[in-house]
Amino acid sequence: MTWLITGGTGQLGIALAQELSRRDLPFSSVGSKDLDVTNGSALHNFVGKLAPTVIVNCAGWTDVDGAEAHEELAARVNSDGAANVAFAAKSCGAKLIHISTDYVFSGQSQHPYGVNTAKNPQSAYGRTKADGEDRILGEYSQDTWIIRTAWLFSPWGKNFAKTMTRFALCGEGEVRVVDDQSGQPTSAADLANQVVSLALAQAPAGIYHATNGGEATWFDFASEIFKCVGVDVKRLVPIATHVYGQRAIRPTYSVLSHDMWNKTTLPPMRDWRQALKEAMPEIITSIKTLG
Repeated sequence: MTWLITGGTGQLGIALAQELSRRDLPFSSVGSKDLDVTNGSALHNFVGKLAPTVIVNCAGWTDVDGAEAHEELAARVNSDGAANVAFAAKSCGAKLIHISTDYVFSGQSQHPYGVNTAKNPQSAYGRTKADGEDRILGEYSQDTWIIRTAWLFSPWGKNFAKTMTRFALCGEGEVRVVDDQSGQPTSAADLANQVVSLALAQAPAGIYHATNGGEATWFDFASEIFKCVGVDVKRLVPIATHVYGQRAIRPTYSVLSHDMWNKTTLPPMRDWRQALKEAMPEIITSIKTLG
């Protein structure tokens, strides 16, 4: 079994490379500079030569606010690029695992979103990701697993956990954090393990929600980070979303249901607090290393 990771320089791409290495599974991981998913012919040729048995498409435009001003550019990656990957996977008969997001929903529910809940994205980013899902399933539904996730954290790249850790370690003043958005902080390492396990388990194709268990506001998330660092949580000040001010509409409630895992031999992912506690030493080291 040979794996191909597109978008390999992002948080999940790096975590997947580590997980596949740990399991001694052969893989190739490529970033956008090596393989641009918006270039259909180049992608098709690359996949044809490699002949992978599993493709994990982590490539995506993830700048949520930037997508509001550049929706057409975001759509080239999140929609056109996704369709290109699906066509390439179909051409060589590879399993396709595509990474999607909680932003495909309205974010206004009061209950966890099921995999079959109607999509109703409220942002440009969400619209492009929802369209990408539809185009993939229209092209290659029989061997495709769509994985929706949210609030990723890791020692790599830019993410909320690293930002809060930096504030905890390097600052003394108050830190304002939004406290009226609820979601599921998710370890990139845990997600990588779940993705690889899903492919190896021969689970039914379809849509899965893969986030760590439990739920939290951004303020709750920040509080746990400060506790892990050993810093006074009283420095954190809860604020409302409208006070923070962002271009794109954020989901007020984006907790995802894990019911689909009952159709597999795999359990849902563990509670986010456990995953965060395990990840924090490496996150702290990454911040200290960068100064």
